[in-house]
Amino acid sequence: MSVDKSAIRIRDMFGQIASRYDLLNHLLSMGIDYRWRYRTVRLAPPRPGKPILDVCTGTADLALAYHRACRRIPFQHRPLVVGTDFCRPMLSRGIAKLRRTPSGGRVLLIEADTLRLPFPDDSFQIVCVAFGLRNLCDSLAGLREMVRVCARNGKVVILEFSTPRRGVLAKMYRWYLERVLPRIGQTLARNRLGAYNYLPASVAEFPQGDALAAMMRVAGLREVAIHRLTFGIVSLYIGTK
Repeated sequence: MSVDKSAIRIRDMFGQIASRYDLLNHLLSMGIDYRWRYRTVRLAPPRPGKPILDVCTGTADLALAYHRACRRIPFQHRPLVVGTDFCRPMLSRGIAKLRRTPSGGRVLLIEADTLRLPFPDDSFQIVCVAFGLRNLCDSLAGLREMVRVCARNGKVVILEFSTPRRGVLAKMYRWYLERVLPRIGQTLARNRLGAYNYLPASVAEFPQGDALAAMMRVAGLREVAIHRLTFGIVSLYIGTK
């Protein structure tokens, strides 16, 4: 049976856990999530010029990581970083975080659906998503929309959970993901929709590795590279429009 990813359910589910979302991300990843975002902005770095878009931005962690990376660019050429999400409680947490972060007006958070982005074609030098493409009811349609708003020769960047391929580590990771993580998550962020049972189920169902790279090519990307991080429990995919 496939996981229910209807827009209403996903919006409600993330809305229910928004207040504990950042805490649990850092706790359940043992703080390694900071490193994953750092590697993302290093392997797909910002350049002067066109803005950067982070879709399914949630509480804006990746958008803010790109903003910090942009500080190396002279202010007059520094790109705007835009984050979009259709879950208002999550976006509100990101806005609160942004108010505590000196940004010089170079970060903008907008309520918008990744399947219907309110931007013209070829608008952004980088279009990225961290752990969000998996949650769309039609991931290929969302990916195509990301490609549409990406500039020619720009980058589409996907950071997503994956599964170690074999051996003891693979067994330990599956045990943690399926048995331990849901119990901790549901205890610390109580919700009616089983958000932390949904997580391992959605990871298991979502394409990864060569399958996701193939989907990116179908969506219109070329030169797709896969970077496996932290022994393969997360993968970073970078494609060129």
